[in-house]
Amino acid sequence: MLVIHPIIQLSATLLAVYVFYLGVQRFRFLHLDQKALFQWKRHVALGEIALGVLLAGMLGGMVMVYVYWHGVIITGIHGKVALVMVPFIAFGFVSGLYMNRKKKKRRLLPFIHGLNNLFVLVMALSQIVSGAGTYRAFVLGG
Repeated sequence: MLVIHPIIQLSATLLAVYVFYLGVQRFRFLHLDQKALFQWKRHVALGEIALGVLLAGMLGGMVMVYVYWHGVIITGIHGKVALVMVPFIAFGFVSGLYMNRKKKKRRLLPFIHGLNNLFVLVMALSQIVSGAGTYRAFVLGG
């Protein structure tokens, strides 16, 4: 049962890498004056999935920690970084929904949205490293 959280989070992180790649195409077009195809609908749909699964996976991880070890945020930096990620994921989700619902030419909000989600992606990638250590310490006992 404890292997489900890392598999789900790793999958969501890999999906987020692809979504970020799609977003880079918009950045190239808006800020670098390069021709680039931005697959808006794909970026939005997969971005919602990636951010939603990361958030749900955090909640699932916290529930598993509580059920198995009867504690909250006992996994050290891994749990603390997860909590720090929550408002950034929320901003990425809400700002993305807003831009999708109210389509118009923008430069600043897409830039802030992309920068925010780059930060989320970097933190999610760091969670792989800390998560491996957490898994070794708490699940494998070593």
